[in-house]
Amino acid sequence: MQSEITSSAETFAANRAVGAVMFDVHLKDGATRRRELHESGSLRVRFPSPEQKGLSAVFVNTAGGVAGGDRFDIDIAAGTGAHLTVTTAAAEKVYRSHGPEAQVNITLRAGDDARLAWLPQETIIFDRARVARRIDIDLSQSASLLLCEIVVFGRAAMGEVMAHGSFTDRWRMRIGGKLVFAETVRLDGDISEKLARRAVANGGVAIGTALIVPGDEAIVARVREASDAFGAEVGVSAWNGFAMARFCAQDAAKLRTDMMKVLECVSPSGLPRLWLN
Repeated sequence: MQSEITSSAETFAANRAVGAVMFDVHLKDGATRRRELHESGSLRVRFPSPEQKGLSAVFVNTAGGVAGGDRFDIDIAAGTGAHLTVTTAAAEKVYRSHGPEAQVNITLRAGDDARLAWLPQETIIFDRARVARRIDIDLSQSASLLLCEIVVFGRAAMGEVMAHGSFTDRWRMRIGGKLVFAETVRLDGDISEKLARRAVANGGVAIGTALIVPGDEAIVARVREASDAFGAEVGVSAWNGFAMARFCAQDAAKLRTDMMKVLECVSPSGLPRLWLN
């Protein structure tokens, strides 16, 4: 019996999706171009036609989603003066786990006067999914960053609820080598009950964060000017040289629309085309 259990565990582990992408871009003859690229497993990145100065990258997960025991690692570096915008081909789906959690590790680095935008589409977490994500950001003192993340707990439009599971989200950001932001969010067990609490999400099923570096009260004011048209609950503030807008909504589509309005307010290069499809 023990050998059967061991064999089953080994078979499960052997069938887990593992993917990794590491690449960097640099400024060459006034335009941002790819330099080194390493891909493995089910994670791929594609670069549409080069732009005048910047470069766009699109991630594709050929595994078709994320499941328990999967692991994905992303490492991106924008060199001095480079302009890079990164998105995903579609929303990422995290499926039910039979025990082990999925792991997603993201490292973002930007050098002097570089401009990096990390703008993936939504992450949708299904019932009984288990996922731990880590985002590490290391910016030069003169670098710029625009980052957004949207997490949707279940597909409410299809009558699906994320009743139980585990979601851990750990963010760390350094500017000029100094830690300026650190946060860990953890939801586990009866997630739907926790989200229903007034002090947590007040019944919301979608959350989002927009991080803007550098960010100040002028950016906060621009976002607040647009807030009258927001369909989600939104809070925005600035400190330690960056600005942050947080979203919570009972309707994921409304949150996405609000996020797009914020990105349009602060993005010098506009939204990725895939966001507009």
